[in-house]
Amino acid sequence: MASPLEDPVLIRPFRGHRAAVTGVAFNADGAGLATSSLDRFLMVWKLKTQCRAYKFVGHADAVTSVQFSPDGQLLATASQDRTVRLWIPCIHGESSVLKGHTASVRSVSFSHDGHLLVSASNDKSIKIWSAHRQRLLFSLFQHTHWVHCAKFSPDGRLIASCSEDKSIKIWDTRNKTCVDSFLDYGGFANFVDFNPSGTCIASAGSNHTVKLWDIRMNKLLQHYKVHRAGVNCVSFHPSGNYLITASTDGTLKILDLLEGRLIYTLHGHKGPVLSVAFSKGGEKFASGGADAQVLLWKTNFDSCDYKELLKHHIRRTHIDEPPHLLDIYPRSPHLHDEKLLSVEVNPSFDVTNTQTLDPPVIEISSSSPFSVPDDVSSEDLQYPPASVLATSSKRESEDESESAVHNVDKQTGVSPSLGNALEHIVEQLDVLTLTISILEQRLTLTEDKLKECLENQQKMLLEGRQEE
Repeated sequence: MASPLEDPVLIRPFRGHRAAVTGVAFNADGAGLATSSLDRFLMVWKLKTQCRAYKFVGHADAVTSVQFSPDGQLLATASQDRTVRLWIPCIHGESSVLKGHTASVRSVSFSHDGHLLVSASNDKSIKIWSAHRQRLLFSLFQHTHWVHCAKFSPDGRLIASCSEDKSIKIWDTRNKTCVDSFLDYGGFANFVDFNPSGTCIASAGSNHTVKLWDIRMNKLLQHYKVHRAGVNCVSFHPSGNYLITASTDGTLKILDLLEGRLIYTLHGHKGPVLSVAFSKGGEKFASGGADAQVLLWKTNFDSCDYKELLKHHIRRTHIDEPPHLLDIYPRSPHLHDEKLLSVEVNPSFDVTNTQTLDPPVIEISSSSPFSVPDDVSSEDLQYPPASVLATSSKRESEDESESAVHNVDKQTGVSPSLGNALEHIVEQLDVLTLTISILEQRLTLTEDKLKECLENQQKMLLEGRQEE
């Protein structure tokens, strides 16, 4: 059995979503976790002793991405309903809708000062929004296919984006122009993000790879192929020394970027892992999967010498030579395969007492939009409006009890068998909605290909006539 001090350790699973979990995000103090799902709901989990879950209802289609603002007082979500929403994560469920995209929105992310939002969409555009004024500022167009992800650099001056056109682009937010582009002919990137210092970007590839690019020298630094299927998400540890990856092969991998090696393989999800994120302090991370589960993990990279752990770990299966100089001081692109000394962590036999009860879920419907004055300062945005704070603390228990009473009233009028049948119908409708969404995306792709074929046919006809 693994030592209880082993790093990392599964703290507990969270179950509350009815479909795949597409995004996870910690708030500023690490005491709250937000998750998005194909079930159309945003959920906020309180991670303190008395764990509670709040389900926010508002999107009309699958929610694809979620992120807390840097101060933790706002939440942003992206959805296949073509909108971005800003939420105040309180019992009243206030939210504002940002409309502008003409297709599914794939990702949403705050700038590090919390003033701006960037969203990426299947309409092939990237849009930048004012979080204060809740309006569109400008759009970026150069990608020729669906844009999967867009992220701000730590200083807010750059944006990195990735698309199914197999390119990763770097944008200057001041000039609103593309200043650099990386092409990956082996596949397209599903996710991209800056390291904490803003000097490098990491990309998660559909071709099973993870790549690190130096945006100062415009070159590939490190190339990992440690997964057996597409990589869906990556997250940097706040130190910048470690990178965690989530893959369709059902595993999470932790990479040591200083030595260029795989150090941990984590099992736990039953099916593809779609999202992963470190907390702001790096002491925890969370993962979301197609199994509708959210797994919360504990780590202590900065206080644990994992090399000593590797030497004494009985589960190690590979012994490889020490890294060559290019691993430690990468001067040219080079591949790292999966035949490296690493630790396998499987909660089914490494972690005890994971059968904890699921937290009670409180459903909150979206209420009227909130507004922030145009002349608001960053200090004013550190807390939600005073009226929300004043009423939230006093009414929270009353609202929860009223919600519970309301649920009981509803249940008394419906037989258990009918209730189960209705739940089954709702689940089937969710599956149909997801299927229709996938068909719409495929139809759009088919239309693009057909248009391209017709254009090529017209060119060939014109060339044939000119030759005659």
